[in-house]
Amino acid sequence: MKEERIILGIDPGTTIMGFGLIKVVNKKMELLQLNELLLSKYKDPYIKLKLIFERTVELIDTYHPDEIAIEAPFFGKNVQSMLKLGRAQGVAMAAGLSREVPITEYLPKKIKMAITGNGNASKEQVAKMLQSLLKIKTLPKNLDSTDGLAAAVCHFYNSGKVETGKSYSGWEAFVKQNEKRVKK
Repeated sequence: MKEERIILGIDPGTTIMGFGLIKVVNKKMELLQLNELLLSKYKDPYIKLKLIFERTVELIDTYHPDEIAIEAPFFGKNVQSMLKLGRAQGVAMAAGLSREVPITEYLPKKIKMAITGNGNASKEQVAKMLQSLLKIKTLPKNLDSTDGLAAAVCHFYNSGKVETGKSYSGWEAFVKQNEKRVKK
């Protein structure tokens, strides 16, 4: 029995959204796409969110991923940055949910751990490991795309394990899993 699936990995951002797609055939990974959506030239934050949504839907409609893995925003010192990242992530998730593609969130440390074995690895270390694993000829200048790809590879490595992160199969599942937060 040939098991085949496509995983879209997303590193959300309002300056650069990185993404990578892998195809898994019989438990072997193959790189399909590694790219980024450059948003820095747009000043209007709502236009940026619209573009994130549209590009994510376009990727879904083109590649028909079976699952989406997305990097969860991490808490930093700058609350405004966290808010912007959360919005970018939410819009990308909404695009996936609108197409009924299951989504799983992973913390940055979990992604780094899955790829390099070190939860504190640098972006460069993650990129180099992915380059080796997926035989990528040259790495992109910005490593946001490899961060998106890392989310997809992390999801592949964690498939079948009991605890993978927060997972949503559609709007109904998202609401059900988050209704306790809303009622507080």
